[in-house]
Amino acid sequence: MNSSSNQCPGPCSGVPTINPLNRREWLKRTGNGFGLLALSSLLQQAEATAAGAAHANPLAPRPGHFPSKAKRCIFLFMTGGPSQMDLFDPKPALARLDGQPLPPSFGKIHSQFLESDPLCLASHRKWGRYGESGMDMSDLVPHLHKHADDICLIRSCVADSVIHAPAMYQMTTGRILMGYPSMGSWVTYGLGSESDNLPSYVVMTQPEGTPEGGAPCWGAGFLPAHHQGTLFRGGPAPIVNLKPPADITLPRQRRLLDLLRSMNEQDLSPGDTELSARISSYELAFRMQSAAPEAVDMASESERTKEMYGLDDHRTVEFGTRCLLARRLVERGVRFVQLYSGGGPVATQWDAHDDIDANHEKMCGMTDKPVAALLTDLKRSGLLDETLVVWGGEFGRTPVRQGGGRGRDHNATGFTMWMAGGGVKGGAIVGATDEIGLNQIADRAHVNDIHATILHLMGLDHLRLTYLHSGRDERLTDVAGSVLKGVLA
Repeated sequence: MNSSSNQCPGPCSGVPTINPLNRREWLKRTGNGFGLLALSSLLQQAEATAAGAAHANPLAPRPGHFPSKAKRCIFLFMTGGPSQMDLFDPKPALARLDGQPLPPSFGKIHSQFLESDPLCLASHRKWGRYGESGMDMSDLVPHLHKHADDICLIRSCVADSVIHAPAMYQMTTGRILMGYPSMGSWVTYGLGSESDNLPSYVVMTQPEGTPEGGAPCWGAGFLPAHHQGTLFRGGPAPIVNLKPPADITLPRQRRLLDLLRSMNEQDLSPGDTELSARISSYELAFRMQSAAPEAVDMASESERTKEMYGLDDHRTVEFGTRCLLARRLVERGVRFVQLYSGGGPVATQWDAHDDIDANHEKMCGMTDKPVAALLTDLKRSGLLDETLVVWGGEFGRTPVRQGGGRGRDHNATGFTMWMAGGGVKGGAIVGATDEIGLNQIADRAHVNDIHATILHLMGLDHLRLTYLHSGRDERLTDVAGSVLKGVLA
């Protein structure tokens, strides 16, 4: 036997061996275990800091719940409420009833300003059937006629409010109250961003002002703050404060951001999404200083493209510029673009209380050509196959006149929206309204259903896209919503 096997492990003096304590055991025995609690807290902080460093980009792209054609979305929001029976849902019965009291068989109209015993108001538009599908469209959207086989009309849309702001909140967040995450926030929460150098979610409002609902329409609500929309403004510099001062070089700015990040991360605790989003926004802003100027610069676009969007016409130049910018953003990886037509004064919205024809001729004159150009441009570049385009407002209009004029009040019980692009069945018509366009009568499409369908087209299951908040698994569609199968290709 090897003599070394007889050696005692400790001093052979007869005194009991005392094993030295490691630090973890010493902390466990010290102060009745409170030392170990302190160590645990320190380790959690270290892990949080390490996780923050490892996840420097919280918007890194993620796979959806299932494969999908649409990878990005452009929501063309017509603020104020476009009139379904003057655009996409012809109602010959209204011509017969023009000037007569609303027949009781249609029920009571739930609107905002209507007086008792309202009189029916016929549409004065010229109608035609377009494309191989023979889709009905009025003369208000002549440029869209050639895209009849690209879009899917949803004529049976329903919302829960006839008041602008609550209806806008519902159309953008799924709820009539402010404070919930917007659809763009849910999409980026589920899919992340395809771009490292541009915001994942961009919002562009009309220069005259924001819609009544304001910033909550593109807020992140209880989702991590980095999912909120980034507001681009009109004019030659859509992103304010992007260009650094002349005396600040990029290396110097990089060192400043590194110092700021290290100081912020010392205070970063798990669950602090506001500070985490602030850190991420600084980094994104730094990267945007090189990428964003090129993205918003129209100089590289051909004159033919600019003319197609209406940049040579004072009526269409503003909205056309934003539509062209939307195309440039999605082709550079921006996941969700929310583009508003209408905002500020009533005169610059689709809110036709006084004269439906004058209002819609103005608003369609500003938007029809650019919207059609956007579809044409996306289609010829192949982007339409991967880009979902949604058009609609917060509600529609009534089939009766408001007061003694030729205007229409708000109507939320049956209005029209349309979708086009990846995964959408072009040339299809989903749902229907009654003879006068007041109430949906087939294939009801509540806002929850519309949202479920948009998420589905983006590869997201609205039942599985959840976020735990205040002990409840919240989702965009609340406790309702079904995918509109007729929309799917």
